[in-house]
Amino acid sequence: MSTPSQRRIVVTGAAGGIGRAVAWQLAGQGVALSLLDRDADGLAVTADGVASAGGPAPLLLAGDIADRASVADALSAAAAEGPLDGLVSTAGLLEPAGLTDTSEAAWQRHLAVNATGVFHLLQEGAPRLRDGAAIVVVSSNAARVPRLNMLAYAASKAAASALTRCAGLELAARGIRCNVVEPGSTDTPMLRELWADPETGPARTIGGDPEAFRVGIPLGRIGAPDDVAGVVCFLLSDAARQVTLQQVFVDGGASL
Repeated sequence: MSTPSQRRIVVTGAAGGIGRAVAWQLAGQGVALSLLDRDADGLAVTADGVASAGGPAPLLLAGDIADRASVADALSAAAAEGPLDGLVSTAGLLEPAGLTDTSEAAWQRHLAVNATGVFHLLQEGAPRLRDGAAIVVVSSNAARVPRLNMLAYAASKAAASALTRCAGLELAARGIRCNVVEPGSTDTPMLRELWADPETGPARTIGGDPEAFRVGIPLGRIGAPDDVAGVVCFLLSDAARQVTLQQVFVDGGASL
């Protein structure tokens, strides 16, 4: 159970990757967390890390962001003790394919998770937020930079970025800030699955690929989930109280 002085924040996609890193950083700040993901085993690992970081025991919510009823039930449970202080969306799906080989089903899966899932979270979550709360949606730099073989992913992430900013314009009247974080190549299972050769994958990602019209990473390193989580946590904090409707690249300069 949270105390009146604790911030209470929901994180989706919390079973691994960036979502897990966000949860662990927030736990270190004493935030009372509600963690949503389809992967119950992954959520348990995240919860262990929350305990190690000294945070209060999180509320674990097994659910599918693409299913409105699932999201509504999860948010009702998270807000049982009163209005929430923040929402973080990190759940995402990437199935590489281009224009000719993206199936209708794959297109719909990307939209369901990457865009409609965010819509569900914002629409169901906004009434459960206190005035002055904060929302952060983790999108992708592919939302603004064309990528080969990522057609459905890029389109769905662009939709997520746009709807977040439109929602933020409406919610500003309540003092609720809505921002988008757009990572580039980040060391998560999603990125590693894109590498044909795990040994050369990091170097090729850092160096870029002219044949794929892909700029390298000027900072010379693959991002870590904690790099993205740090920006998310800043945007959730009072230090960012005058920041809203922004799309922030966290990609080591890859979107120059």
